[in-house]
Amino acid sequence: MVAHAEIRVVHRGGSKINFREPVITNDSRFLLCASGESVKVYSSSSEECVHDLQGHTDLVSGIVRNPSNHLQVYSCSVDGTVRLWDFTDGILIKTFIIGYPIYSIYVSENHGGVVFVVVPMANDKSSELFQLVAVHLPRSGDQEVEARELSAVLCDVSPSGAASFGRGGEYIAAAKGLQLEVFFFKKQKSYRFFLKSGNKKGAKNAFTCVSCHPKEDCIATGHEDGKIRLWRNFNQKKEYTYSTLHWHHGAVNTLQFTPEGTNLLSGGIESVLVQWRYTQENQKDFLPRLGGAITHIAVSPDGSLFCTSHSDNKITIIQSCVKVSAIIQGLVKGEGVRTDLMIDPRSKALVLNGKPGHLQFYSLHRDKLLYNLDIVQQEYIHEEGLDQFEVVKAAFDTRGDWLATVEERTQKGSELEINLKLWAYNEQTQSFVLNTTVTAPHEDQITAMCFSPSPETTMLVTISFDGHFKAWLLADHSDTKEGASWSCDFVGGYHLLKPGCCCFSADGSLLAVGFQEVVTVWSPSWELLTTLSQPPGAIRDLCFGRLSCSKYLLGTSTKNQLCCWNLLTCSLEWSTPVDVSLLQADPLSENMAAFCSQSGCSDLFVFKPGESRPLYSQRALCTGKVQHAVFAPRDQMLESCEEHAQWLNRSQLYFLTQHMDLMTFSTKTEEDRLLASSKRLMVDDSVAVTPFYLLLGKHRQQQQEALTNPMAERIQLPQGSIAIKELLYTPAHVLPSASFLCSMFVRSLLISSSAAREEKEPVEEEMESEEEDSEGEAELRDARQDLGGSATWGPGEELGAPALTKAQERELRRVKHFDHSWLSSLLEC
Repeated sequence: MVAHAEIRVVHRGGSKINFREPVITNDSRFLLCASGESVKVYSSSSEECVHDLQGHTDLVSGIVRNPSNHLQVYSCSVDGTVRLWDFTDGILIKTFIIGYPIYSIYVSENHGGVVFVVVPMANDKSSELFQLVAVHLPRSGDQEVEARELSAVLCDVSPSGAASFGRGGEYIAAAKGLQLEVFFFKKQKSYRFFLKSGNKKGAKNAFTCVSCHPKEDCIATGHEDGKIRLWRNFNQKKEYTYSTLHWHHGAVNTLQFTPEGTNLLSGGIESVLVQWRYTQENQKDFLPRLGGAITHIAVSPDGSLFCTSHSDNKITIIQSCVKVSAIIQGLVKGEGVRTDLMIDPRSKALVLNGKPGHLQFYSLHRDKLLYNLDIVQQEYIHEEGLDQFEVVKAAFDTRGDWLATVEERTQKGSELEINLKLWAYNEQTQSFVLNTTVTAPHEDQITAMCFSPSPETTMLVTISFDGHFKAWLLADHSDTKEGASWSCDFVGGYHLLKPGCCCFSADGSLLAVGFQEVVTVWSPSWELLTTLSQPPGAIRDLCFGRLSCSKYLLGTSTKNQLCCWNLLTCSLEWSTPVDVSLLQADPLSENMAAFCSQSGCSDLFVFKPGESRPLYSQRALCTGKVQHAVFAPRDQMLESCEEHAQWLNRSQLYFLTQHMDLMTFSTKTEEDRLLASSKRLMVDDSVAVTPFYLLLGKHRQQQQEALTNPMAERIQLPQGSIAIKELLYTPAHVLPSASFLCSMFVRSLLISSSAAREEKEPVEEEMESEEEDSEGEAELRDARQDLGGSATWGPGEELGAPALTKAQERELRRVKHFDHSWLSSLLEC
């Protein structure tokens, strides 16, 4: 079975927001940053995500403001497109198809209708050589336009964005390795400047970043040895000069001039924002302790707001280098994840290692960090070679009332220090509070632990390389948990073998523990029920089946075997030779996911233990081994999926790659639902249309149809009003004032004045037929025409006669239709 095109592997939630330099809008109200396959728009004051601009099908690699419209931005992606957005309303205006993977984008006010992008010299993502090209954006009313007119500007540039436009857009400078290249547009000529790899002092002169002065001919470059060089007279190759600034002890990661060029900002691994005076270079200001290493610096066009991106996936918003005003924290990406990926049963948040000594609770649906839980409760010292406590294991019980963590520290020449901590959930603080600490719970490293899902008892099982597994039981089940305490209830082992993994069945009636090549199955009373053997190789992972497949127990071994045992017959049901690096069960269905390693890549197989044919498979899912994955329950179940995508209906599978990228699977049905609003708002860029304009437009269209078609049924208000429903689902920040909305909807609810007058007439007038009224009006018009009157006359203009009210006219028509036959009989007499 092969992978289907309707399912894609995407970045969804927890993506890097520090991948490229963020953009601050002209009014400093919003901050935009690349986040996986989308562009996120954050409020610079509230830190909330205002819009999530989705449309790219691959990693977004750059964002720039549109020089000709301050309400628009360009974004580029590895999918080979440049997209134009209205970020205030979250509308995709136009898509330019370039046809090459794009890794950076630049614009200049002096080059209208042109964007500069970095593309590979060979049309291949694996290419290691890149070039800077100018793309002429064609003017067209179509929503998708091909932009194939490319012209090369610089060859052999860095894909990470080490380029900058100079004064007035006259030149562009790019740095890579030991080379600085400056291209002049008028001369159509470039100059290259080289530095030596090092000197007698062992300095590292390689370029790391570049920034051009906005008002003068000066280029600032950062270097690996922490120095900053200011280049001048570079319009001629031989007479150039440069001066040197030095404060950073590590590499200078980023440089940025302020809009007027009065200050130069720099940042590096010290996590200190340095502000240099341009004319007084010996004077500098510092803003220290900003968190992780600074990777990017952005400045608002008016210079009132700075922001810094950090290596811990964080963006800090700073007011004029004085104080921190806001912090936007993404999913913390450390060097590695020691704990497994877990889902908090209460908040449905993703839980894993965060800051050193912490667990982070990250909302996948809101794509926002909820909070950090300090596990170690010790000050972390940022110093290499210093041994400190690390959180290595964590587990939740099924209700989310308890959290168990394991922290350890290894020191040279001393024994391993291990602490087992039990945390109780506090309803008042909406967080976990430390309840019990067990020092040295085992004599060796703890390899795995899990809670029993049984509702009758609260029990934790830990296994260790010391050859034992221990059951920890909660002594008191009080709701307040004030008197709750934990104690060791049972210690088990099997023939002095070292256990490697453990797992409870779905109902908590069975516990499986893998002792090297043997799987042992235990009852709640700690009776050894049976043992299961398998071909040579230690058991690496165990997993019970769910729901209708609960009679199966699956295990993986170090000898590249995936085995399935039938617990009813205590025999091996089936086995297959495959190198499974991770086995994960979906808690809401019978499905299981097996990540297999082959030829340096990971493959995915989704299957049911009782069926021989897999539900879904995908080869070369990512490079390297997948060591961490989890099924996250959906807030809303997917419907009408294809058969091969049914396994994604209830849960969504997330996994971490070896590069610490959080990936998931997206179906066509899900993407259609996410992009429904943006597709509805796609309009031509020549028409200024907002979401509220579309809302009022639909309402006016319904009113016009009701007027042109008098027989049409009246819309039921307020329950059935489409306008009111869309108003309730429209974001509040794009709505007009409440007074305007109130008057508009009150008028739509009022009954017309003509209908009101008809209802006030006596009962005798309501019984008159519509035909009589129409006949009377026709005869009245004929009489006017016979008398030579104009049809445009009013009642008071007819032959100078006094004006009649409508009531009098109605009375005359009623008298006309009376039966006057009795008069003829009188005349005959």
